[in-house]
Amino acid sequence: MSIIPKNEAIRKAVKWISDQRRENPDLSLTQLINQVTLRFDLNPNDSQFLVNFYKEHKDAAPED
Repeated sequence: MSIIPKNEAIRKAVKWISDQRRENPDLSLTQLINQVTLRFDLNPNDSQFLVNFYKEHKDAAPED
């Protein structure tokens, strides 16, 4: 069990994904969400939240 509060884990996950998208633009969002789910011990609902978040916020793409 993780000791990080879930809202903090989601925040860290979004930051990690954003950093990875900037550094590795060729990685798919699906790959990144799968990786971050394991890295931050997220549950399926958290993973689905991230999928929905990035679908709704397509402008959250990395800046060039």
